[in-house]
Amino acid sequence: MSLIHKVEEITMEYGGGARHSIGTFILEKKSALTRYSLQEIADATYTSKAAVVRFAKALGFSGWKEFLKAFWEEQSYQEQHYTDIDANYPFDADSSRQDIINQLCSLQVESLLDTADLLDGAPLAECAELLLRSRRIAMFGLNPNLTLAELFQRKMLSIGRQVELPSMGDSGLLAHSLTAEDCAVIISYSGNSIHHGPLSVLPVLEERRVPVIALTSVGDNLLRQRADYTLSISSYERLYSKISTFATENSILYILNVLFSCCFATDYQANISRKVGTARRLESERRTDAQALREE
Repeated sequence: MSLIHKVEEITMEYGGGARHSIGTFILEKKSALTRYSLQEIADATYTSKAAVVRFAKALGFSGWKEFLKAFWEEQSYQEQHYTDIDANYPFDADSSRQDIINQLCSLQVESLLDTADLLDGAPLAECAELLLRSRRIAMFGLNPNLTLAELFQRKMLSIGRQVELPSMGDSGLLAHSLTAEDCAVIISYSGNSIHHGPLSVLPVLEERRVPVIALTSVGDNLLRQRADYTLSISSYERLYSKISTFATENSILYILNVLFSCCFATDYQANISRKVGTARRLESERRTDAQALREE
């Protein structure tokens, strides 16, 4: 989880009071935060210098200067690699239709480029190998991520690999049915909510020694710590304050497409033959069915 996401999480956790005020100020100022002294931040948030320092310590830093350095570096990286399009609010009430077309296009292209930079060939090869040798593959996540997982499921089926997605409320049941010969793919942007959502199955998977591939945001989080393999999602959207998950969905879909392609390429000619043969048979069956309907 990136630092700005940790700030947002602690801000949302404290719906009022000093931490909420300080967190809101940080989220508004972003890289401009370095322009403010400790006293100016305390005055602007109606808190105290001690409260600002405690905020930094709550995030695991020894003091405000250490937090500010890490936060500035993260924000500077994002601003250097991206345009001024806000991933959370890429358009507003005054945006024209053409503005929306252009800004969403730029946002999605940037998301893909960043995701490509985050991917590494070696872990991808290991993940593809794990998927191909596993007896069963199960995927866990929340919508809309599970909808994206359905596309991956369909692609994998085309090369003879079945991927299982839990029905509503059946994540635990599916997790308990897996063994060390299987594997699990967990998609979680924040990667920290162990008591609910897709991470709630982690203890079961660990107990049953099921290898785990994680798709999660950049930065340290619980899922990244405990998964066997991690593929990083482009992390430029806030956890809560946004119009939609435009960039995140694009990043996840791209990772799953790359993962499928790595699996496909492992036995390229055989998979091409399978795909072409299946397509021909399905088309022949479709035409036969259509002919039968006309004759009726």
